[in-house]
Amino acid sequence: MTAPLLLALTAGMLGAVNPCGFALLPAYLSLLVAGASDARGAVGRALTAAAGLTLGYVVVFGAFGLALAPLAGWLRPRLPWLTVALGLLLVVAGCWLLAGRRLPAPGWSARAPRLTRSWPSMALFGAAYALASLGCAIAPFLAIVVTSLQAGSTGRGLALFGAYALGMGLVVAVAALGVALLRDSLVARLRVAGALVPRLSGLVLLLAGGYVAWYGWYELRLAAGRREALADPIIRAASQVQHALADTVDTLGPALLLTTLAALLTLAALTRRRRPVDHEVIAPTRRGAGQ
Repeated sequence: MTAPLLLALTAGMLGAVNPCGFALLPAYLSLLVAGASDARGAVGRALTAAAGLTLGYVVVFGAFGLALAPLAGWLRPRLPWLTVALGLLLVVAGCWLLAGRRLPAPGWSARAPRLTRSWPSMALFGAAYALASLGCAIAPFLAIVVTSLQAGSTGRGLALFGAYALGMGLVVAVAALGVALLRDSLVARLRVAGALVPRLSGLVLLLAGGYVAWYGWYELRLAAGRREALADPIIRAASQVQHALADTVDTLGPALLLTTLAALLTLAALTRRRRPVDHEVIAPTRRGAGQ
């Protein structure tokens, strides 16, 4: 059982950087950074967003594998249109941030805490991530996870499903936590970074959304039999980046990614512990100045 679990874990990790949806990873990081209004709770924001994204992703894959597989023939030709629409929405969001606006914080109540508000939005984004990734990443998921469930091995299938989700969540959690800590460090040191970060996030979101829409259009051209689409320079350049990213994730493996996540969590804990000390030093100085 160890080998299949490791295979499912690795498939989940590579699913996060699949050729169809890998551009949504920087888009997700941009939304995470742009949605942060202060330097507090970086670890909570990052881990909650990673969990929400992973949940949305694996729920869509599970639903497709178990319930929608008979409709795959009808759904597959229409998935590129969803990819195009998603990319265009990200382009609009990127332009909104570049204009100096803030993205609205989604949620069921305006009084809900920010972490609660980020959960449904990231789960929906994870579902969109999965829809864009179905064409490239569903085959390993079906072969590893769904086959076990359909064969009657419920316990084995659920264990493999959990391993796949863990692999996906591990990659996005490391990326989210690293970016969140970097953002907080820059904002803490440079006042101008507080104004620049949302605009830079908007630029990343704009570029990622543009590529996602273009990839959907590329798939539509291939489906229409337009052979010249195979020589698309944008897709070729992006494929080289995706291959390098996937090779890096595969080379690192689960153990090193877990070590990296533990190191980032330790760094976050040390940084958070150091901040109250700074406040204690500043506070007496202000009281002394007032006297």
